[in-house]
Amino acid sequence: MTLNNAMSNTPWSPARPPLKAKGRVQTWVTSQWKLLASPGHFSAAINTQRRARQHLQAFLLRHGHIYSGRKAWSLAHERWIARLKFEHPTHYVVLKEYCQTVEDSAVRLQRLTDLISETVDSWTMAPVVRAYQALRGVALLSAVVFVVEIGDVRRFENPRQLMAFLGLVPSESSTGEHVRRGSITKAGNRRARRVLIEGAWTYRFPARVGRTQQAQLEGLPREVREIAWKGQVRPCSRYRKMISAGKHKAITVTAIAREMGAFLWAIGQEVQPAPQA
Repeated sequence: MTLNNAMSNTPWSPARPPLKAKGRVQTWVTSQWKLLASPGHFSAAINTQRRARQHLQAFLLRHGHIYSGRKAWSLAHERWIARLKFEHPTHYVVLKEYCQTVEDSAVRLQRLTDLISETVDSWTMAPVVRAYQALRGVALLSAVVFVVEIGDVRRFENPRQLMAFLGLVPSESSTGEHVRRGSITKAGNRRARRVLIEGAWTYRFPARVGRTQQAQLEGLPREVREIAWKGQVRPCSRYRKMISAGKHKAITVTAIAREMGAFLWAIGQEVQPAPQA
C-alpha cells in the first residue's frame, strides 16, 4: 500500500488502534531500554534547559536588553550577553547565575544525548531509528522518543491510524446531518506528538538536503531516501501555501506534524527491526 493510497482511505476513528497488525509480529521496546532511555528523563532535561533559557531571557528583557541577531543561543549570542552593561553590580551576579544554570542544563542534556548515541546501536530498533532520522525535523532524540513511545509502526494498518493515536486528527461534533470539526483531539501520546510538533517548525524553510542530513541518508535503502525527500518537498510546499492563505502558524505547524507522522509510518514499512540476540 502506497502512502498516498493509505492516506486517502476512510478517516480513522480516534480510538486506540489494535496492538497487533494482521499477519505481523509487533516488535516492542525492551524493558532494559525503557529503563535506560525513558523519554521522561530526556523530556525533563529538555524542559529544564527551556526554563533556564526563559528565565535568562526574562531577566534581560526586564533590563531592556533584546537580542537582534539571527540565532539565539549561538556563539554570537553568548558574546552579546558577555558585553552587556547593567546599572547595579548585583545585576552582574544575577546574570552570571542565570548563565551558569543555562550552561549546566546544556551539559546535562548533552550527557544524556551521548548516552543514547552509545547505546542505540545495540538496540533492536536501531535500524528504524537511523531510518527515521532521514526525515527532516527528526534528530536522534526525536527518533528515539518516537520509537520508545510508539513502538513498531507496522501495527497500524494505515497512517490515519497513527495520526489518530498521536491525537493529531481534528475533533468532531456531529448532530444529525451537521458535522463540525474542531481542534485536534490531543487524545494520543503526548511526548510523541510534541517531538513532531517541534520538528514541524523546520519546514518553514525551502526543501534542501544539507551536509548533516546527507550523512544521515548514507547507507539507507533507496525507498527510504525517496520517502524522505518527498517528506520535504510536499510539507514545505504545503506550509507556504497555508501561510499564504492566511492560516495561523500554529494550525499550519500542526498540519505539517500530521504529515510527518504519515511519512514516518511510510518509512517504518520499509525498515525492519534487527532480530533480538
